[in-house]
Amino acid sequence: MTESRAEEIALLAMGWLAGNDALLPVFMGASGASLDDLRKGASDPAFLGSVLDFLMMDDAWVIACCDSLSLPYETMLQARQGLPGGNLPSWT
Repeated sequence: MTESRAEEIALLAMGWLAGNDALLPVFMGASGASLDDLRKGASDPAFLGSVLDFLMMDDAWVIACCDSLSLPYETMLQARQGLPGGNLPSWT
């Protein structure tokens, strides 16, 4: 997956997250991000990667996001691997 496609998918996921009234406050609390940080982060590939990292913490979030965006479930992981820091090995 190209970095530009990965960014596009992450932006879609961030839009989904921003529209989720129950989950957005959880992300903001966990990340310390403000609404202004979200706006600025939309153009930062590393921040977009953190959005995908957060969503991939729970399979239910991945499923809900991907179902809403009509994406295969593995797309989120593939997009994360295409963004900065996404090629690091998982030790879990």
